Amino acid sequence: MGITIAVSAMKGGTGKTTTTINLGAALAAKGHSVLLVDLDPQGHIAEGFGIPALSLDRDISNVLVGNCALCDITQEVRPNLVIAPSNVHLAHLELQLITQLRREDKLKHAIAPIASGFDYILIDCPPSLGILTVNAFSAASEVVIPMAAEFFYALIGVALVLDAIQQMQQQLNPDLSVRGILPTRMDRTRHARDVVQKVTDELTNVRIFNPIPESVAARNASAAGMPLIEFDPSSPASRAYLTLAEEFST
Repeated sequence: MGITIAVSAMKGGTGKTTTTINLGAALAAKGHSVLLVDLDPQGHIAEGFGIPALSLDRDISNVLVGNCALCDITQEVRPNLVIAPSNVHLAHLELQLITQLRREDKLKHAIAPIASGFDYILIDCPPSLGILTVNAFSAASEVVIPMAAEFFYALIGVALVLDAIQQMQQQLNPDLSVRGILPTRMDRTRHARDVVQKVTDELTNVRIFNPIPESVAARNASAAGMPLIEFDPSSPASRAYLTLAEEFST
């Protein structure tokens, strides 16, 4: 059975979905079998591979309410790379889940039958601590926390995720651990360096990955419906994601 990793941040603009797509694509390019599960109602995982999210007949919301199995919605988008997409229908699901038994384990049970077929399962979480993120943390063994190197209040978002992980360890998933914090949107300003240094100084027991540079190419790749490592493999951000995949797979 492979490693299931939740990619979680408490605010938008951290590169959470970009990280999920490009880390997954980089791991697949290295020969690992990878599943990307989209728990964000914006449906950007599908869009990131050129699939219109609103065109989906079924998505992860159908799986979570028990209408179909996870394998019924998966699509192979690249060699070794499979997605379980979402769309806006997922936004209406939280109210439905509130009334269901074992609502926090719906994703865990959905993944279980197919988990052995993948080396890595990456879950793109919504930017909140609602029931969908709880499902991701219940299903995962590790969490990666993207953090935009832009504002010091980004540290507050990181702290919220760390607190949520601690609660999950105590109540639902004692095996959950923090894989590390990934600084993203790193530019050459002193402020960005200060943000990364501050999180390094304050969180001495948490791994801080090498930053992902700010990249216009990443935005263009998203618009083109391609992973950045395909759209512009020579860009610094592409190289950073390939290096990150190397760290994960060794």
